Amino acid sequence: MRDAFSSCHPFINMFYFTAVIIFSMFFLHPALLIISLLVAVSYSIYLNGVKSVKFNFFMMLPTMIIAAIINPTFSHAGVTILYYIDDGNPITLESILYGIAVACMLVTVINWFACYNAVMTSDKFIYLFGRILPSLSLIFSMVLRFVPRFKMRIKEIAEAQRCIGKSTSNGNVFHRVKNGLNIISILVTWALENGIETADSMKSRGYGLKGRTAFSIFKFEKRDRIILVIFIVCTTIILIGTYQGITSIKYYPAILIKPLTIWNLFVYFTYLLFLFTPMILNIMEDLKWKSIKSNS
Repeated sequence: MRDAFSSCHPFINMFYFTAVIIFSMFFLHPALLIISLLVAVSYSIYLNGVKSVKFNFFMMLPTMIIAAIINPTFSHAGVTILYYIDDGNPITLESILYGIAVACMLVTVINWFACYNAVMTSDKFIYLFGRILPSLSLIFSMVLRFVPRFKMRIKEIAEAQRCIGKSTSNGNVFHRVKNGLNIISILVTWALENGIETADSMKSRGYGLKGRTAFSIFKFEKRDRIILVIFIVCTTIILIGTYQGITSIKYYPAILIKPLTIWNLFVYFTYLLFLFTPMILNIMEDLKWKSIKSNS
C-alpha cells in the first residue's frame, strides 16, 4: 500500500519522527500515552501490514505485560497500598500504574521506530546529512539496513546449504551446530566483504569530497511547506503545554495530575492532530484516487 507521507520531503519526515519519538519517550501522561500508542500501532500496521499485527500481538503485547508486572514487584513506592506480598513489601496502586505507563511508552517507541524504518529510507538520510556528516550518515544508513538485509541473506545462505545437505535440520546435534556455525561464518564474511565494497564504491564516486554534486529527486513543494507550518504550529502548542505542566503527571508518592480544562483538551487534540497527520494524508490520498476512479 502506498504511503502518502513517505512521498513528502525527507526533512518533513525527519522532523516528524524526531519530534514524535522524543514526545513519546518523555510524555507519561495517560491521555498522551494512549494517543501515541494507538496512532503508532495503527500507522505501523498501515505501513507493514500483517507482519506488524503479528509483531505487536506476539512480541509487544507480552513485553508490555511483563514490563507492567516487573515494576510493582520491585518498586514499592506509593501511598495507596493494595496488599502485602509474602516478604512483607507492599504492592501499591502508584507502582502498578507507573509500570503500565512505562510499558506503554516502550511499545509505543518501538512502533514509532518501525514506522521510521519504513518511511526514512537510506537515500533520504544520506540526502539530509550526506554533506554535513558524510561518513556518519553513510554508516548510519548502512546500520539501518543491517537487520533486514541480514535476515534476507541468512535465508539465502540457509537455502543454499540445505541444497548440499548441510542445513541445521540435518544430522545429529553436533552436525547441526557445526552447520549453523558455518552459516553464520558465511554471513559474517559476506557482511565484511559487502562493507568494504560499499566503502570503496562510495570513495571512488567522490562521496564526501568538497564541491561534489549529487542528483536528487527530492523537492520542497507547496504541500511540504503547508505540512511544515502545521508541524511547527502543533509542536509550539505542545511545547507550551509541556512548559505549563499539562503533559506531565506525578506518580510518586501519590498520583498528581493537572485538572482538565478547555486549554488542556486543546493541547491533547493538537497532539493527536500532529501524530495523526500521516494517516490524514493517506486518507486524503485514498479519497482522491477513489474520486478519480469514479469520474473515469
